[in-house]
Amino acid sequence: MLYSALTLFQAPLGLHLKMSDERKESASPAAFIREQLDARGMTQLDLAFVLGTNQQTVNHLAVGKRGVSAEMAKALGAAFDVPAAHILEMQKASELRAELERAKQPDASIARKARLMQTYPVREMIKRGWVDDDPKTLEAQVARFFGCSSVEDLPHLPRDMAHAAKKVSYWEQIPPPQFAWLLRVKQIADRLIVPVYSEAALRESLPKLRALMDRPESASRVPRIMQECGVRLVVVENLPGGKIDGVCFWTAGDASPVIGLSLRFDRIDNFWFVLRHEIEHVMRRDGVSTINVDTDICSESEEDRGLPECERSANDAASDFMVPRSKIESWIARKAPFYPERDLLAFATLQGVHAGIVAGQVRYRTKKFRLFKEHLVKIRSAVLATAVVDGWGDTYPTQDGE
Repeated sequence: MLYSALTLFQAPLGLHLKMSDERKESASPAAFIREQLDARGMTQLDLAFVLGTNQQTVNHLAVGKRGVSAEMAKALGAAFDVPAAHILEMQKASELRAELERAKQPDASIARKARLMQTYPVREMIKRGWVDDDPKTLEAQVARFFGCSSVEDLPHLPRDMAHAAKKVSYWEQIPPPQFAWLLRVKQIADRLIVPVYSEAALRESLPKLRALMDRPESASRVPRIMQECGVRLVVVENLPGGKIDGVCFWTAGDASPVIGLSLRFDRIDNFWFVLRHEIEHVMRRDGVSTINVDTDICSESEEDRGLPECERSANDAASDFMVPRSKIESWIARKAPFYPERDLLAFATLQGVHAGIVAGQVRYRTKKFRLFKEHLVKIRSAVLATAVVDGWGDTYPTQDGE
């Protein structure tokens, strides 16, 4: 069938009806045809005459019984002086709406699961074995992991816990990756059996610990020493984006201290600094009322920046434990600006520590982070060999029957 390209029935006074963007999206070709006919004072028979077709065809178009083809869109566009593409867009949108109306409604849990995945590191939690990958029970598992009765209660901490992050305002909610990591440390720590905590024993252990700083492999003895003091030492691999170095809090009715380490930096200097930092928190009982989550401890860009007093004290104690600050500052002042390697090795031997311990302090205090990289040896494997560990391919059993 051939259609006339004439536009004989345009609106009076040359009024060309233009659709708004909203109408382009919502109108159907049938409604558009009826509106155009009304605006021009035309009948369906008139339009059939213009198009060179019969009235039944026009009627089916006007009531939506028949869709608009590309050829008919061009004819209608010519008759009503509108782009044919607009009419085809309405046809496609109308078909899409009809298809969506016929489609089955999705399960309401899909949106909730999507928000869950966007908020928490769920895929990583599944990978670590913290929750199962069963979509039907995922929500319940995540809620249970975080100590909540349902996902609607997230992201609140369990009521028996409070938190404080060094880089986040105290009593402010910590980021989800840190939250998940912290809860995993607590789950594991709650299952450990250790002697009654003794502050005196922990203080007496400090010389023993420092004597282990001469060789990387000696770090394997740290977990046993901590256990003997009644400290629950837990090592959990850091979650992507977590940036946690360590944590200190108390469990068992505030009677048993917990130290959690992430070992995200596999360096001898970082391990000993973070460990001693958290031990100081324990001896000060800093984690009794708030959980001390420490992020970016002794990072290359860190300055004082108004840290809380408990954090400054823990940093000072860790620095003096590694190498007394007066001695390292004196050595730096005497050797600047060249810092010969042979002098570094001699100074480390004099202090009874591995060269990497001194190297880390020199790098941090001088901000010359290209110095002595070769001395920052790895230590993680020695610690993991004897510690309570979750991560790096291993999942610590925290559920009955595992």
